[in-house]
Amino acid sequence: MRILLTNDDGIMAPGLLALHDALEGLGEIVTFAPKTVQSATSHGITYSEPLMVEEVEMKPGVLGTAVDGRPADCVKLALRSLWEERFGEGSRPDLTISGMNSGANIGINVIYSGTVAAAVESAFLGIPAIAVSLLLADRNRIEWARAATIARTVIDRVLERTLDAHEVVNINIPKTESPDRPMPEIRVVGMNSAPLEEGYDRRVSPDGQVYYWAAGTGLNFTRTSPGSDVEAVLGGHISVTPLSYVMTDDARMQTWRDVFE
Repeated sequence: MRILLTNDDGIMAPGLLALHDALEGLGEIVTFAPKTVQSATSHGITYSEPLMVEEVEMKPGVLGTAVDGRPADCVKLALRSLWEERFGEGSRPDLTISGMNSGANIGINVIYSGTVAAAVESAFLGIPAIAVSLLLADRNRIEWARAATIARTVIDRVLERTLDAHEVVNINIPKTESPDRPMPEIRVVGMNSAPLEEGYDRRVSPDGQVYYWAAGTGLNFTRTSPGSDVEAVLGGHISVTPLSYVMTDDARMQTWRDVFE
């Protein structure tokens, strides 16, 4: 099996490197990831500028391709061009894994996330995908290796059944601040549907220019629904959420047909 590995924190991010190590033995890992941090860029893609690519040494003996673009760009470019250039005409990866993201992608953050967007782009183009993210608490006490080992266990469970070509699975690991962190319980849950309570700090630059700085942690939700990804992960559990990129609101289709037809 050949696996396309990507992320939104950049090709040298500790989460991606840890996950790369943890995936050893699952298949051939081929990395196409952003050159720089692209957090919260959602599903943006590049049209008006060139996508520069370069081979980089992620760690001794391990090479990856850095794309000077967004996460969705990396996957789109890989599946449309770079993969065939490397492996031959008509070749495609068997699976895309996006992560491990520095920060949980739960609730509304699923919409903002470049990590999830990369997975969605892959599934849209016919390659099943798994997004992996880690809840952070103390950035000085992150056990990336242990979190990646936990993620690998969940990925193995996900792959016990054959994923459909357009399937996306979003995995979130609770905070892991100890190398002895036991395997948390896995919960299959839905996305918490509540906005963040965060706002903006109004500031003034030295030259008198007013500007605003986003304030908050990204996890202050107006409410937490029972049985949601937010409840699960903040409660110390692993969340597994199947996602769909089809945004049609089927429940209201007939309402609008009645209006216009």
